Amino acid sequence: MATGEIVNRVANSKLVTFNLEDYYPKGQRVTFDISSWLLEGFVLREGTFREEAKNHDWSQYKDCYVALHCSTDAIIPAWAYMLIATYLQPFAKKTVNGNLEDLENILYTEIIQQMDLSELEDKPVIIKGCANKPVPKNAYLLLINKLQPIAKSIMYGEACSSVPLYKKPKN
Repeated sequence: MATGEIVNRVANSKLVTFNLEDYYPKGQRVTFDISSWLLEGFVLREGTFREEAKNHDWSQYKDCYVALHCSTDAIIPAWAYMLIATYLQPFAKKTVNGNLEDLENILYTEIIQQMDLSELEDKPVIIKGCANKPVPKNAYLLLINKLQPIAKSIMYGEACSSVPLYKKPKN
């Protein structure tokens, strides 16, 4: 039996590991439920709603990502969310209509659209799967759509136990 040196083939390969978690935007995520500003949680009275918005301390959302929603089945006109957004604009990093998952989806959509992945052209890419941060599942689909036209191959998981997803056909 030969007693040769142990070679780490993964470290020596051209395989590029891509971790979406590395692109997770820093900042507190906050939900803002407007139902408390509605009469009995369901009826929006414009005068009261505007007064609540005017008197609210918006500075508490400084550098936050804010998801606006209504936890009741009330029908909320678009202008109500727009009004709140005008108050949040000087403070919040981003304001969206929806829940925290919607917020993360929108953040990652914008991030992935702006990515320059040209350095991954014709390279085997492994998309790291286990995330400690709330990377939305949709972000992985958006990344695949952006990578597939340029990458040589795409895998998911870890280098030691990856799942092959795509291999560019040979011409």
